[in-house]
Amino acid sequence: MSILPPPTAGFDLNVPILIVGAGACGLVAALAANDAEAEVLVVEADAAPSGSTALSAGLIPAAGTRFQRDAGIEDTADLFAKDIQKKAKGENPQELVDLLAGQSGKVIEWLADRFGLPFSVVTDFDYPGHSRRRMHGLPTRAGRELIDRLRTACEAQGIDIICNRRATSLFVEGDHVRGVRLEGPNGTEDVGCDALILACNGYGGNRNMVREFMPEIENAVWFGHDYNQGDAVTWGEALGAETLHLSAYQGHGNVAHPQGILITWAVITQGGVQVNLNGDRFWDESQGYSEAARTVLAQPEGVAWTIFDSRIAGIARQFQDFKDAEAIGAIRTADTVAELAEVTGVPEIKLTQTLFSIPTGGPDAFGRSFLGEPLQPPYCAVKVTGALFHTQGGLKVDPEGRVCQTTGSVFPNLFAAGGAAVGVSGSGDSGYLSGNGLLAATILGHIAGSAAANDMKEEHGHA
Repeated sequence: MSILPPPTAGFDLNVPILIVGAGACGLVAALAANDAEAEVLVVEADAAPSGSTALSAGLIPAAGTRFQRDAGIEDTADLFAKDIQKKAKGENPQELVDLLAGQSGKVIEWLADRFGLPFSVVTDFDYPGHSRRRMHGLPTRAGRELIDRLRTACEAQGIDIICNRRATSLFVEGDHVRGVRLEGPNGTEDVGCDALILACNGYGGNRNMVREFMPEIENAVWFGHDYNQGDAVTWGEALGAETLHLSAYQGHGNVAHPQGILITWAVITQGGVQVNLNGDRFWDESQGYSEAARTVLAQPEGVAWTIFDSRIAGIARQFQDFKDAEAIGAIRTADTVAELAEVTGVPEIKLTQTLFSIPTGGPDAFGRSFLGEPLQPPYCAVKVTGALFHTQGGLKVDPEGRVCQTTGSVFPNLFAAGGAAVGVSGSGDSGYLSGNGLLAATILGHIAGSAAANDMKEEHGHA
């Protein structure tokens, strides 16, 4: 990951806007730039567009959309912004929070109206920290569908996406990026550009950076995309870019073990609990799934059993991942607590005490209130561990997605969005509000793509 002067022999190819990364961020940025009539090229290190998006539930939080209104939900960008800051204890740059919350509804409706993405709001359970139901997802509630539909939209617009091309160096002159060196199956290619958008996510796949910035999660299962190696931060720091909250990340404490399948947090919010191998509950599970990763990893053998019932399983089946977990036997079922103890290997006496001590009204010893229905047979259980999904710190950007320099100015034609830029999750793991990753990916991606395209128009106008 190096910074080089422009090649003396010139570039093999020149494009107006080059986007590194074909996850949700890069593809939305490409669609936005193309909509503003700019020519764009997307390069992707993997064999196909995927990224961390494909491993997620594909849910994007947005406020004030018609999808919410159709479901009878009243919401505002201001309320959304307050929820983001409350979860992160006010640690986020307010300008960035207001920007993402304020643009969220518009971008969701644009994706639906312009490209036919069939969004609907998750209306049958609440996500921790959200005061309104604002999670917008596609029919399968799977990130793979989101990526596939965005890719199809790009192809329909004639946007070129070249895969198996890993960006290894930036060509820089002064404070302008002039191009990128790509490594592919046939060697290296040097591509010149008028604007560069870094949409290559964060550094969760780089064990050295994880150990440096977030040592408490270094032993977690890595559930992100292996190409998330911190390229944007590495380049940025070499250029004198400002970084922020490099210790922030999204974890998840409900990944089926050893199957490695994400189990929706709905099994918790609807009344499920987590117990360790001794049969004890060990925390207030309603806080959120990000901080659950560290909490679960602290238990014996770094695992826990998530216990719920058939009513809750019915709600969880709207997620393709949950159905996949059921299909391969990761979800155990039992008609009695004794049978539940047998299928989980948890001591029956302790498990009985734990399940029958869950209050039906006020708060328990951990401060969690159970206001729904108590767990009833048949029971369900899944063995889970803690995972690192993606990092939330990154390059500091201005309201157009331009990368900020440590001197206080910006790089005129270098943009960062999604996991490459700082998110709105505060400085650790507990500041992550459900959906923050895809919020930053899609909304900031749209902003950066639009701003880069507007630059092209101005340059063309001055030519």
